[in-house]
Amino acid sequence: MAGRTKAAGRLIWAVEVLAVEPADRLLEIGCGQGVAVSLVCERLDGGSITAIDRSAKMIEAARRRNADHVAAGAASFQTATPLDADLGGALFDKVFAVNVGVFVRGQPVRELAVLYEHLAPKGRLFLFHEPPPGSTPAPISEPMLTMLDGGGFRVAGVLEHDLGHTRVGCVVAGKR
Repeated sequence: MAGRTKAAGRLIWAVEVLAVEPADRLLEIGCGQGVAVSLVCERLDGGSITAIDRSAKMIEAARRRNADHVAAGAASFQTATPLDADLGGALFDKVFAVNVGVFVRGQPVRELAVLYEHLAPKGRLFLFHEPPPGSTPAPISEPMLTMLDGGGFRVAGVLEHDLGHTRVGCVVAGKR
């Protein structure tokens, strides 16, 4: 089943970096049309992914794309931001976002507090970003380090990957 979903290079790399384990519980912020959800579900066996996006149109497309995974209980979707998502008391092993504006250009103090609350004690937060053509991920990664530290996270690593036409980055963090 693995490898059947067509996806952009940055999403393939992101899911590789996540190193999804069969029983993982994941949360994706800004899932768009659900392509990463499809890639993640191909690796799950007993685990699950909750995916949120503020766009109802994107969530509907993601649900259609992943109808089999939803029916199997491996994937669920919400039209929401981190601030208004109904996550209950869920704890996630891995939380990730790919090119989500609030983490790349904003001051996500409240969003990070929500993610911290729902990250399992040994869980990891992955913030993936793709800079504009011709630039590197470093100018985006650097401010992320400060904001994560201020949110109670400990940075575990800063990754970069060459996709050929551009470089992408990821900041990985866990709870202190």
